[in-house]
Amino acid sequence: MKHNRRLPVWRLVPLGAAVALALTGCTAGGDPGPSAQEATLTVWHYYNTDGQVEGLKKMAEPFLAAHPGVKVDFQYIPVEQMTTKAVTAAGAQTGPDVLVFGASGTYPLAQAGAIEPMEGWWDGYADRDEFPAGVMQKVDGKLYGVQGYVNLLGLWYNQDMLDELGATVPASMADLEATMAKARDAGHQGITLTGKPGLESQWQGFPWFTSAGFGYGDPQAAPMADTYWMLQDWVSAGYLSKEAATWDQVVPFQEFASGASAFAVNGNWQIAAAKQASFKYGVAPLPLTASGGVLLGGEVQNVGAFSRNKDLAQDFLKETFFSVDGQLTLLEAFGSIPARADAASSSKISGDPILSVFADIVQKQGRPSPSPEVPSKSVNDVENLVGNYWSKAIAGQGAPDVLAGELMDQLVPLLKA
Repeated sequence: MKHNRRLPVWRLVPLGAAVALALTGCTAGGDPGPSAQEATLTVWHYYNTDGQVEGLKKMAEPFLAAHPGVKVDFQYIPVEQMTTKAVTAAGAQTGPDVLVFGASGTYPLAQAGAIEPMEGWWDGYADRDEFPAGVMQKVDGKLYGVQGYVNLLGLWYNQDMLDELGATVPASMADLEATMAKARDAGHQGITLTGKPGLESQWQGFPWFTSAGFGYGDPQAAPMADTYWMLQDWVSAGYLSKEAATWDQVVPFQEFASGASAFAVNGNWQIAAAKQASFKYGVAPLPLTASGGVLLGGEVQNVGAFSRNKDLAQDFLKETFFSVDGQLTLLEAFGSIPARADAASSSKISGDPILSVFADIVQKQGRPSPSPEVPSKSVNDVENLVGNYWSKAIAGQGAPDVLAGELMDQLVPLLKA
């Protein structure tokens, strides 16, 4: 199918609220503590399910064994309170030894002085080259956090349906659209994806509009219009349901898992749900151009600016969240994909046909989330705006050229902020 002016063409898994894990009971701040050999490290996080809490405890066991006398206090902070609490603590020159926070909190935490640039110790970390650029969270060019694990999008496919249609896993947009046409002709949906207005849709749309040549560093209307043409062509051709304009990340995968669709653009967090499907399935990279990328969600880690044991806190991160074993432990607990390239050689990943593909996508298509070109104070406004127009395009609420022009009128001032 040919699109007008077409070029070849989320985020965090919500983790919720309530329950603390404490291996000991100590808080950071206050009077100077004991020596590092007998220190207690406090780690603020917002994980709350039993599996996640147990995963943190298991991840810390090797570190504790290697540091006799050291204790770790994992303190639960509700996700919606994390940034505010850390900023308030920094104002009183206190806070945890380690913070585990959402990427959107990087800027306010850095501005408040709750976290500090990491280059001083990260540059000396022997394993730093195992981490792709897409997991580095920077503010004004300085590194303020690293994601030890990520969540990301891939192209889920119904292998039984592809076999029925005489099709193969698509390696290009032409392949994808040819297979979607066959699926439609056989009475199936071609593809499902997220189109609900807001942040999720910016995350969902990012691979496609960057593949079309759009970039936040030099925003142009034409690539975005090409992406909108693609979406509206898919809807008019019967490949994509117009109802997708209201779908979050859950509904489209339910459609896929029911056997209704050949493809689903969705994430690694759907691995458990996929196992309920009654057909053979797989995951492939999205068929993007060299300019296209997939945003990497997942929590960020850094040492607290007011830690009384910064060297020990750095060792903790290196031996837990940033280690191969630590990331593989969290893979089991969270279902998140390790950020380290060498973790992919583990049989837990290399021997799994789904996880191995997601791990490969991290290294080859992964991009930082939020996008570094977006001014930190504008991230929320930019992502909501772009997501809203992705939804409008699917819903057919305007011609692609008009929608792209309207978006640029509002987007450019935010990017110049």
